[in-house]
Amino acid sequence: MTTETVLQSRSGAACELCAAGEGLGVYQVAPRDDGSPETCLLVCETCREQIDLPEKVDAHHWRCLNNSMWSSEPAVQVMAWRMLTRLSGEGWARDLLDTLYLEDATLAWAQEGVARGEDEMSVIHKDSNGAVLASGDSVTLIKDLAVKGAGFTAKRGTAVRNISLVHDNAAQIEGRVNGQQIVILTEFVKKSG
Repeated sequence: MTTETVLQSRSGAACELCAAGEGLGVYQVAPRDDGSPETCLLVCETCREQIDLPEKVDAHHWRCLNNSMWSSEPAVQVMAWRMLTRLSGEGWARDLLDTLYLEDATLAWAQEGVARGEDEMSVIHKDSNGAVLASGDSVTLIKDLAVKGAGFTAKRGTAVRNISLVHDNAAQIEGRVNGQQIVILTEFVKKSG
């Protein structure tokens, strides 16, 4: 039996993270690379892309971990732990991570992979008051900001909805003001509601 056949049977032909039934493929959970079913997952294209490309992560997609993190398969537990760690800026993800229990060997495996990508996962964006910001949040400007190259000033009190995080810089977020996508320093915003 091939690894994919074993994973199809184990998962009921569904993504082991989000339960999607299409675009499935084998995903090797690093740093284990023996190709055995015990070190692999069956995942959909959406999950694979968001695991591999942190800038494409849609936090709401990963609410599926509320169910899949309870899998008895260590590879699924490892990936759930890693994604919840990556999303720890989200309150719900932090809560799930607090309830997730892993055996020592499984936790060590999960942490091995994070150590390699630690720089991208350790960036935490905070507003001027120290509140943690997450993709999709709304913020309010606390100061008038001259927008270079756009020829306008973003006024204090302006609401910026559905922000995105600059993954390699904790001091910057992106958002739309006056129809323009701009980079905003987190020290000049406060989280809304």
